[in-house]
Amino acid sequence: MDGDYMQTKIQKIAPGLFICLIIGIISEILGNQFSTIGAATFAIFIGILAGNTIFHKKVFDLGTKFAEKNLLNYSIILMGANLNIMEIAALGLNGVTFIVIQMTLTILVAYFIGRKLGFNKKFSLLMASGNAVCGSSAIGATAPVIEADESDKVISITIVNVVGTILMVLLPLITSALYNNSVLESSAMMGGVLQSVGQVIGSAKFIGEDIVRMATVFKIIRIILLVAVVIIFSKIDVNEDVKSKNNNSSKNEKEVSVGIPWYITGFFIVSIIYTLGLVPGVLSSLFKWISGNFEIIALAGIGMRVKIKDLINEGPMAMLYGGIVAVCQIVFAIVLIKILI
Repeated sequence: MDGDYMQTKIQKIAPGLFICLIIGIISEILGNQFSTIGAATFAIFIGILAGNTIFHKKVFDLGTKFAEKNLLNYSIILMGANLNIMEIAALGLNGVTFIVIQMTLTILVAYFIGRKLGFNKKFSLLMASGNAVCGSSAIGATAPVIEADESDKVISITIVNVVGTILMVLLPLITSALYNNSVLESSAMMGGVLQSVGQVIGSAKFIGEDIVRMATVFKIIRIILLVAVVIIFSKIDVNEDVKSKNNNSSKNEKEVSVGIPWYITGFFIVSIIYTLGLVPGVLSSLFKWISGNFEIIALAGIGMRVKIKDLINEGPMAMLYGGIVAVCQIVFAIVLIKILI
């Protein structure tokens, strides 16, 4: 009976997952050819195109949902196999303080601007985590604990990736003008502002390998703090409409019972094991490769689940939202770098 159930489930998942895999492969090829754009952006937009044209039928839904949810979670866990917690010591107290304050200000301003522009609490929190921490992975980790709607999740991931791609090209120009590409200041700007690890590396490569390494360390601190962000967000009341005291009571009880998601626990455990030197270099590289590919396939699934109608309704205002948050992040970073770095 269980075997038949699993076979049926696999058969239902296979069509959509296969399309996501194909989009992922195409995106990786294009990403290698056009590194300033990156595979993640290609995956999202090819997914959107495919999901709203040829592959819009419901037969693909279970597979795209599996790619979006499960593969992204596995990607987050495997990401820990390349994060040495002790590397933050290289930045000193000022470097860590810079990241903590930068993240805190980003979360606060992203949430405040989102609410002022009329977006709901959940979408504003997703944008806050995506911009403050690590883009798609942070949104994927935050969405379950705040019970975010599917449309909010896919639109926030799309906006964060589009804005991040623009910043990836823009920040080297800013660091060149402000810091003459000084390693520490430039690394702090890129590692403290850009959303994904890929964007940090891609942007830093415009300048040099020294900045690639240092900017990645700044980024590592943000990723490690994902655990704290998810826990804090899980305690926030995301109810838009307070209808009764009973509703509030049940929601509060639910929030108090929220624990650390299994994939965040897995991420943290793997990161500690890697820090202790118990993960061989070959295995670490393999995990990094698998994690990166899982994320690209997951982003393809996310793209396929984006409805053009939702983007038309929310897209222009959401892009404005993302742009304003990005400008604020850059301003925060400039001020904090002057004070702390």
